[in-house]
Order: sequence, then C-alpha cells, then structure tokens
Amino acid sequence: MTSVTSMAETPTGPRRPARLRVLPAWSLIAAGALAGGLLGGVYGLAKPPTYTATSYVVAVPTEKSDPASALGFAQAYGRVATQLAVLGDAQVWAGVPVKTLKSGVQAATSPDAPMVSITATSSRPDLAADMANAVSRALTRHANDTKDATHVELQQFARATKPTEPSSASSTVTGLVGASAGGLLGGLVLLARPRRTTEEPGRPASVPGPAVAADAHGQL
Repeated sequence: MTSVTSMAETPTGPRRPARLRVLPAWSLIAAGALAGGLLGGVYGLAKPPTYTATSYVVAVPTEKSDPASALGFAQAYGRVATQLAVLGDAQVWAGVPVKTLKSGVQAATSPDAPMVSITATSSRPDLAADMANAVSRALTRHANDTKDATHVELQQFARATKPTEPSSASSTVTGLVGASAGGLLGGLVLLARPRRTTEEPGRPASVPGPAVAADAHGQL
C-alpha cells in the first residue's frame, strides 16, 4: 500500500518552470525617453546661456580698382579676421585676452557680396557686442593700412548691438532632444536584444513519428 500511495502522489510528468512576468516592449522605449528627457532638461538648466552679436564690414574699391577686386579682398579679409595680428589689437578694445577672442569670434564671407561678418559669442550680451565690434575695428584698421597697395578700402557696414535674448537652446528644447535620443536608444536596445522562444501552455511535447523511431531502432 505504501508504494502504491507514493506512486500516486508522485507526478508523472516533468515539472514546468514558473513563468516570469515580461514587461511590454514599449516600456523600454518609454524608460529611455523619460531618462533622456530628464538629463536633457537638467543640462539645459545647468548650462549658462550664451549670447551672439554680429557686426559687418564691407570692402569698397577705390578709383584704381573694380568690384571684382573688392570681392576677392573681402574673401581674404575674412580669412585673416581671426588671426593673431588682428586679435592682438582687438583685445585692447574688447577688454578680454586673445584666447577669449580666438574661441568666441568667427568670421564669414559671402561669395556674391564683398562683405565680412564678424560674429562673437559670450555668456554676457554686452561683451558679445563689444568683442564683435572690436574685431571689426581691428580688421578695418589693418586693411586700410595697405589700401594704397590693394586699392580696396574696408568700411564698417553695421555695428553689433547688444542681444536681448540668448542664442543657446532653452531647457525645454534640450529636454525634448534628450527624450528623443533616449527613446531612440531604447528602441535600438529593444531590437538588438535576443528574442526568447516560449512554448504554448497545455501543448504536449513533440513525439517522433513511427518512421523516425523505427529508423533510430534499426541504427541501434
């Protein structure tokens, strides 16, 4: 009797492992977007705002020159605007060292107009305007020292004014960018992770057919 009872209590089939609860796929994307948005918002709040000011100078041909020559010299002046010879004079009027001007000032030219734009960026709006105007003044002075040889005169076209709004992105924009990047990263992780195959509950295990079983018996 004891053996019959123990056999009746013993399960005849293999024990099924407990099924783990799997989170939906969109939860990984949502978590990445939330984390990215928080990091982007914190970055936007922690980073100080930056201001941008731009001044313009124009190359004017003299009586012994022509507009084509003025356009060519404007391209040349745009390349030397951020050189040490110009920035060394501009630091006196801007009140900042050459290193600050070198990292915060950029020059650009137009292929159609003999004009040079001097753009300065700083954490202070008044300093951004002063830096742009100082570099324009120094560039004009250097260019006009050789106007008898180049027959092109550099004149100030528009002074830089004190910006009223920062040019850097706000915390809202950085938060949205961070959320987009976090969601995209979560989607890439979701696509890259290995997929798990699960058996349907209640479905019996596959049993080899008679032909396969007979073949295996013959090989033995």
